Amino acid sequence: MDDMKQKFGVELSYSVVWRGRECAYENLRLGTPEQSYKLLPGYLHMLLQTNLGSIVNLEVTDGNKFQYLFIAFAASIRGFWYCRPVISTDATHLKGKYRGVLFTAVCHDANQHIFPLAIGVGDSENDAAWTWFLKRVKDVFGENPTLVIVSDKHRSISSAVTEAFPRAFHGICIYHLLNNLKTKFKSKTKEWEQHYLQAAKSYNLQEFHVLFYTLCSAVPGAKEYLELVGLDRWTRSHAPCRRYNLMTTNISESFNAVLVKVRELPITAFVNEVRLLCQR
Repeated sequence: MDDMKQKFGVELSYSVVWRGRECAYENLRLGTPEQSYKLLPGYLHMLLQTNLGSIVNLEVTDGNKFQYLFIAFAASIRGFWYCRPVISTDATHLKGKYRGVLFTAVCHDANQHIFPLAIGVGDSENDAAWTWFLKRVKDVFGENPTLVIVSDKHRSISSAVTEAFPRAFHGICIYHLLNNLKTKFKSKTKEWEQHYLQAAKSYNLQEFHVLFYTLCSAVPGAKEYLELVGLDRWTRSHAPCRRYNLMTTNISESFNAVLVKVRELPITAFVNEVRLLCQR
């Protein structure tokens, strides 16, 4: 409003400026959010025609309303077989008119670069949405006893991993677990946090037990809590499968962070931006 007054000598109300902003956004974002949902099936059809080997799954309700979306690009499907078998999964909120949640599955390639595998869109982080997404991930990328799924300690994720990947090992992000510890056990000192991280990353059982004892001595109640979570789920030394250097979900959160601005776009424009990012 101030810019319009300074440059053109015109005073505009807030509502007029807002409506002008929305009209400009509609042109930039390929129409309104409602129009974008109508464009989505046609866009996905053309995506399959021009990106051969990609997998798309669009589910609608009985009333023909959007429910779930899953996309795995052909390059991600082929490239996964050359990556370490550790999948980091996370979710973040979309910021458009109809909100929703973006689900992501990523891993590390041979150069330890972030390698996106699949994205999904659902209504919220609930059992049904997480289970639907992870089952689609399994359908595309398969499952074997050496596969590791890394996530935070969200209850719906644990339930979904158990159902979708019964043979895979489910590890917990050590930083999310650390935040849970800090919330649950108030401590005047912070030295124990370093002991926790060192214990989680330790390769040696003897070294782990020394660090774990020090941690539990500093934070009463932590021993019972961490053992209830399962030592194998957050420590490298007890894990039955190789987690390599993926002890956190940082790669998922980094991928989500790159999409922070485009999460405001209507659904079709958003999917197109994800495609452009994955095909750079």
